[in-house]
Amino acid sequence: MNLQQLRILRETTRHDFNLTEVAMALFTSQSGVSKAIKELEEELGLEIFQRKGKRLTGFTEAGAAVAEHAQRALQEIENLRAVGQSVFEADEGRLVLATTHTQARYALPEIVRAFRERFPKVQLVLRQASPPEISDLVESSEADIGIATESLTQNPRFVTFPFFKWFHGVVVPKDHALAAGGPLSLAALAEHPIITYHEGFTGRGMIDATFAKAGLKPRVVLEALDADVIKAYVVLGMGVGLIASVAYDEASDPGLALLDASELFAENTSVIALRRGRLLPGYVAHFARLCARGVTEEALRAAVMKEEA
Repeated sequence: MNLQQLRILRETTRHDFNLTEVAMALFTSQSGVSKAIKELEEELGLEIFQRKGKRLTGFTEAGAAVAEHAQRALQEIENLRAVGQSVFEADEGRLVLATTHTQARYALPEIVRAFRERFPKVQLVLRQASPPEISDLVESSEADIGIATESLTQNPRFVTFPFFKWFHGVVVPKDHALAAGGPLSLAALAEHPIITYHEGFTGRGMIDATFAKAGLKPRVVLEALDADVIKAYVVLGMGVGLIASVAYDEASDPGLALLDASELFAENTSVIALRRGRLLPGYVAHFARLCARGVTEEALRAAVMKEEA
């Protein structure tokens, strides 16, 4: 048994059992991958994969257990490398942060600046993605930290901490009827075409659930991934915008008015997520603590190293 065989098990999961893609990911040949799988099955004396002809379709029950142990073994190897990094490169390295546009644009700039002042030699990589993609990046250890409102708390392999609390707001042109004053209601919003986030982004599920609970079906005429696009189409008069209220800036959005919707939609909480079992380099722990205010480094490391329930 060797590391390449363990990596093949991990990559087959990531690439939906497509051996061509596995070979490309590992910079080897498909025949080499097939040979390594055969040798591993012979060594263990069991079938790891379900097959349909020559095509892999999934893990056998025993294979799934083998793949889980392989993932843990590779994680421990990464931890050993992290030990060396923490000893010899305590203030240098690379931190990959997977997050959404909303967090990167509106919640993180001051934290990133503070981090860069403390760790000027660390390369910081911001990978903007959807919440499910962020979850995958953290789980595969392609990202050190994930930040999003959706998805991350649902994965038992993550330890999460609250990061940022926010409300939805309504943006309209300043001469819009809803900007004239008076109480804002869900029924009043539902009378207008709505422009808001794409499904799965920035609390969209909560928006839909709130209208449904009130027995209303809003007419969503345009969906976008970030607030800047939503605001651009609101300015054109195409509809009423539902955005994270932090995405509105009076100076930057002179043609728009922000209406408080905190009484209509519940509070949202963005969280930071770290993969359980990972030994964190000092700079990763520091960035996480900047986000998870009030959490000590000892508590952070203890939570990350604690086995999942």
